[in-house]
Amino acid sequence: MDAIEVIRAKRDGAELSPEQIDWVIAAYTRGEVAEEQMSALAMAIYLRGMNRAEVSRWTLAMLASGDRLDFSDLDRPTTDKHSTGGVGDKITLPLTPTVAACGAAVPQLSGRGLGHTGGTLDKLESIPGWRAELSPQEMRGVLDTTGGVICAAGPGLAPADRRLYALRDVTGTVESIPLIAASIMSKKLAEGTGSLVLDVKVGSGAFMKDAASARELARTMVDIGNDNGVRTVALLTEMGTPLGRAVGNALEVAEAVEVLSGGGPADVVELTVELAREMLAAAGLTPGENGVKDPAEALRDGSALASWEALVRAQGGDPAAPLPVAAERRVVLAPASGTLTRLDAYQVGLAAWRLGAGRARKEDAVSFGAGVTLHAKPGEGVAAGEPLFTLHADEPERFDRAAQALEGAFDIGADVAFEERPLVIDRVA
Repeated sequence: MDAIEVIRAKRDGAELSPEQIDWVIAAYTRGEVAEEQMSALAMAIYLRGMNRAEVSRWTLAMLASGDRLDFSDLDRPTTDKHSTGGVGDKITLPLTPTVAACGAAVPQLSGRGLGHTGGTLDKLESIPGWRAELSPQEMRGVLDTTGGVICAAGPGLAPADRRLYALRDVTGTVESIPLIAASIMSKKLAEGTGSLVLDVKVGSGAFMKDAASARELARTMVDIGNDNGVRTVALLTEMGTPLGRAVGNALEVAEAVEVLSGGGPADVVELTVELAREMLAAAGLTPGENGVKDPAEALRDGSALASWEALVRAQGGDPAAPLPVAAERRVVLAPASGTLTRLDAYQVGLAAWRLGAGRARKEDAVSFGAGVTLHAKPGEGVAAGEPLFTLHADEPERFDRAAQALEGAFDIGADVAFEERPLVIDRVA
């Protein structure tokens, strides 16, 4: 077997055999398949696609390239959530401790932000002392102690995906749904969770801009999970508008703590509770039975907040320490009075990125205090001359370009009948 044979097969529209897939992934991981050959195969997959059997086998082959964690001997069932990424999407922060407080274990491997989408690890690293890099033994220890852990994937988990992801980024093949699905699911299967809930974002601030593409990605990932013994469901959720009122690392941590304290924006609370209930159901836990709490109750009674504080401390952080604050602020005023009818997630994310909250390259540093505070959400009234956004940055020269990104990001209408879009669009199981 050789790389050219595999490339030609997919180029010509053939179904790759399990043996071809296993060989090419293993050989690429060992360095025996050249980068240009894997680039050609990735483009062939982008153009020709893959069927369910191929995607499932491709995922397993990437999984087999490294280690697989095992938490099956824990005294509670394991469940996890993966979001495809958005703007203001801090849901992992309140969700993980809430689900842990309700009786499940949550081994959450998260990533860093790139471009206009924020990364969970960047947000958490704004907490003084908090550590993202944990060994498998440390990860297990935090899970045993607190019921939840949020950390970076170690180098031993799905190393084939790490190489292929970087290659796709520079070859125009990032958008391939089979390759996206296999990339996400190989890492999620490697972390050893027993069940998984996928939050597939739809809209301008999401990777998938339309519901049809998001549904196809969700269906593909759900099939991979279920084919490999991990009970998997997906929710399609709205990302045309930012989640919550804070976009930026420390700003989002503060908002997540508000939610865990029984307050916070309604949309963040709603999605946290919806996803938590799905995670408990996927893990076979029913609120009200055997001491299992409902997530809304855990947010109300303080148990979710206590779980959060324990999780932060277990990873070296101080939950009581002040969060970083940007050195400079600028307020953007509403140009007219009326109802805010649109607030574009992508453009708000772009503004936060220009303020320093995100990175253009993986090796870039982020400003923990940078970001955007939203003073109104669609459906709410605004008054001319009143604050619409507050921009936070360490360098004042960043403000002008960030403000430019927001110029076309919103609409204000007078006497407009506003129709709110549902936060949860669909469920795929």
